[in-house]
Amino acid sequence: MHRHWHISRRTCLRGLGVALALPLLETMGWADPPKGGVASLPIRLGFMYMPLGVNTKQFWPTDAKTYPVTLPPSLEPLRPVIDQCLLLEGVDNVDHGPLGNAAHALELSTWLTATLPSVTKRDSINIAVSADQLAAQHIGLYTPLPSLELATQGNSASGTGQEGLNNMYYTTGSFGTPTQPLPVETSPANVYKRLFSSRQSTPRKRGAPTVDTATFASTGPAAGGEEQTLDRSMLDLVMEEAKGLRARVSLDDQHRLDDYLETVHALETRVAAIERQQAEAAKAAKGGSSRRANDIKRSDPIEVTIPSGNVSWSEHVKVMGDLMILAFQADLTRVCTLISSHPQGINYPELGFSDGHHDVSHHDADQVKLTKVAQIDKFNLEQFAYIITKMKGLREGPGTLLDNSIMLWGSGQEDGSNHSNRRLPTIIAGKGGGTIRTGRHVPKASGNQGDLLTAILARVGVPLERPIGIGTKLLPDLS
Repeated sequence: MHRHWHISRRTCLRGLGVALALPLLETMGWADPPKGGVASLPIRLGFMYMPLGVNTKQFWPTDAKTYPVTLPPSLEPLRPVIDQCLLLEGVDNVDHGPLGNAAHALELSTWLTATLPSVTKRDSINIAVSADQLAAQHIGLYTPLPSLELATQGNSASGTGQEGLNNMYYTTGSFGTPTQPLPVETSPANVYKRLFSSRQSTPRKRGAPTVDTATFASTGPAAGGEEQTLDRSMLDLVMEEAKGLRARVSLDDQHRLDDYLETVHALETRVAAIERQQAEAAKAAKGGSSRRANDIKRSDPIEVTIPSGNVSWSEHVKVMGDLMILAFQADLTRVCTLISSHPQGINYPELGFSDGHHDVSHHDADQVKLTKVAQIDKFNLEQFAYIITKMKGLREGPGTLLDNSIMLWGSGQEDGSNHSNRRLPTIIAGKGGGTIRTGRHVPKASGNQGDLLTAILARVGVPLERPIGIGTKLLPDLS
């Protein structure tokens, strides 16, 4: 393919008030093989959190010789993609020290910081910049959105809780500065419009940081008007430009474009359905008065309660995951967090019982509660597997979107009953452009949570003055 046929990586399909970004196409030149072992495709970072630890006996492998042929019950949802996963056992986080009785306030807030909050300023926020935001400060310069913070529950809070700590510590995993907890977006409709509004900011750089994959591994990757509401399809607005673009790209890119537009349409339909259901539920709860999600300013942090029997928790997580994938695929952002619920816990009526996650996590070796914990663990991993499987199925350059991503799934506690932050449940999916060796279980990690986060950021070209939090080095177990 001659260079003059290449189109800009920033080509968008534009319509009235919207701009639909495109996935990586061969015609954009990103399919050219990298030279000198340097990764040319962007690497995405995803962080997906589950609170309250796991049933360890159902989660960790017991026989290294038979892994991954034999999987623990909780990991069964990952079987189709287990070769894309790295299971790390023995990753410890920061010592709780003088805040030892504040396990629930610390589990999420320390997960991406590996840092203890200020002991002398407990009622205010004073901790550290989180790993996702350190990444956003650098690789976020290459995308319209530096990062996305997604969740199923809002994280606005006031007052103090355990050990006098600010209640925002319970519900916040991302910190833009040591004193700035970042709000999360829980409305799929708001995320959808944010991704594809024509009023996006313009990235200040093009391309991606230079990362020498040989440093980490010898193996390469596997093969301006008013915003529109969702009542009018975005695809209707941009279809004329889509027809023109098809005539300019290769046959493979035509198929890829068609698949992409079908995906956007299907996701758009699901988001619109959730928006209507949430509006109806809010109206019923308030006796007939409610604001549609479209009428709320995008800058407002929206808290959405998922009504039982209407929008299920799993569908909410899946839609948020699909939005994250769409943002990665179109290179609208390369950094995203998805917080499935708070340490304070939710319940899972989809599993057939009404017990709260927090209540059953305090099992005290009660087998009935432990069984329910294992069901919750497996259910959460089903959502992670859903996301990973979709990413594995999306071609990008010589490999897949998952090959060019690092997806960290984990919890800030080992076990909700002992409140320990040792031996954290930790799974990495994706090869990070060839810098991560998956398909393994590491039974004894050679470092802590700070070392892990530092090693992940190094693989996307983020320069750090010092390791993150309690870290002292790059965790060597990823390669």
